[in-house]
Amino acid sequence: MTSVRRSVVLKQLIDWFAYILVRCLVCLAQAMSIERCHEVCRVLAWLASDVVKIRKAVVDENLRHAFPAWTEKQRRMCARKMWEHLFLMTCEIAHIQRKLHTTNYRQFLMFHQKPISMKYLLEGRPLVQLTAHYGNFEVFGFIIGMMGMPSYTVARPLDNRYLDRWLKRFRQGTGQTILPKDGSAKTIDAVLEAGGRMSLLGDQHAGPKGCWVDFFGRPASCHKAVAVFTLVSGAPQLVVALRRLGKPMRFDAACFGVVDPRDQTHEAMANVKSLTKWYNQRLEEMIRECPEQYWWVHRRWKGTPPRRSLPSKAA
Repeated sequence: MTSVRRSVVLKQLIDWFAYILVRCLVCLAQAMSIERCHEVCRVLAWLASDVVKIRKAVVDENLRHAFPAWTEKQRRMCARKMWEHLFLMTCEIAHIQRKLHTTNYRQFLMFHQKPISMKYLLEGRPLVQLTAHYGNFEVFGFIIGMMGMPSYTVARPLDNRYLDRWLKRFRQGTGQTILPKDGSAKTIDAVLEAGGRMSLLGDQHAGPKGCWVDFFGRPASCHKAVAVFTLVSGAPQLVVALRRLGKPMRFDAACFGVVDPRDQTHEAMANVKSLTKWYNQRLEEMIRECPEQYWWVHRRWKGTPPRRSLPSKAA
């Protein structure tokens, strides 16, 4: 057996054991009440934040830039709450399929600015739903599909193919369709042309060739396609989030802004740059309301905007 073949087999074994471990932990979470899960998540958050200090430097740097007036204690508490949110988010995913149904969703879900959201969700026009690594965005797609309004979502496949297959089954369990991050442009165009709904994460790093705008006071690279989909297709763009309201499994589906291409007087409709700046401002506003529910562990800010070369003077 060649060394390349051995490395491939070894990776498959590691991925398989990681998958088995995750499935066992999910089964353990499902065997407990969501309230007991929350208690366990608090302990795990303390371990991750204060003992093991996972990605502590990244989280602290992000919080320091986003909230310069915060004290060290405030940043430390927010970091711990963030880890609590991430662990609890996983437990909610494990419980949601068994507990949430069309007959009882009002026990778990409330709508903020419901008339605006329902207007565009039910209008029959193409729609771009934009959110961030904030709240429980995984459950959001599940709920929208359960209510008879499935969407298409762009997501990068996990490196572990076994975990990716399992997570994809959950994501598509109520009709949501997952599209790969690369090579889906034509499919997205077809979806919007047919009046479908696209769900996108607006805080993904797009590299040096992206559209650079300020996000929490620092330049961040954004995918130009997020704005192009609205500008070209005429699909309204909604900035939305599914936030947790204190207790686990209690959510608020909130709309933080909408741009409708029919309103050409809206300043965001001028070009890609202006629309990208607009939705980043809305994302920042919603994150400031519950900063502990954002993924500060996420490397949102990478690199610096490339310098524009100046035209040479004629001799």
